[in-house]
Amino acid sequence: MFPGAEARCNVRKVILMPFVNMKAGLSLKAGLILIAGAALNAPGRPAMAQEIITLTQTPCQFIEAEGRDLGFTSQAAADCEKINAGTGTERLAKARTLRLKPGEYIFRVMNKNVPYDLGFWIRERDYDWRNPLHKVSKISVSGGGLAPGTTKDYKVTLKPGEYFYSCPLNPTPNYRIVVEE
Repeated sequence: MFPGAEARCNVRKVILMPFVNMKAGLSLKAGLILIAGAALNAPGRPAMAQEIITLTQTPCQFIEAEGRDLGFTSQAAADCEKINAGTGTERLAKARTLRLKPGEYIFRVMNKNVPYDLGFWIRERDYDWRNPLHKVSKISVSGGGLAPGTTKDYKVTLKPGEYFYSCPLNPTPNYRIVVEE
């Protein structure tokens, strides 16, 4: 035997023996399945895959929320502010509310044909960035650096409640997400 082999064997015996000797009817095979399942969720191992929500930003909007690309053109955030001032309320009334179950999600956001860097911001409906308590007690995930033609992932764990998502750099309406069991 090579050095350390005995320790490895002992560990295997410790893990396997409780399953071999159980009188509750668990077989060795069932025990091994339980061990394998525990190993998959062990620290340092990736958790089960999160659901990926794909969102596409074009000038002044997210296509998925509005059902189609509305064909806006923008060279700067001020263009979208003007467009949204005139059309935002009506567009939000027709926008699709994203309905999700509680859990971990990856929002995969793409900059499609917006000629400047974008970002993404998802937060609880009543989140106020000016309130320092909200920074530690509310859900808010954001980031920038979405250059034209690029895609970025934003990971967030959502609990039951209402959320908004938007882009402050390519001003979009505040689209709704409802999370419920």
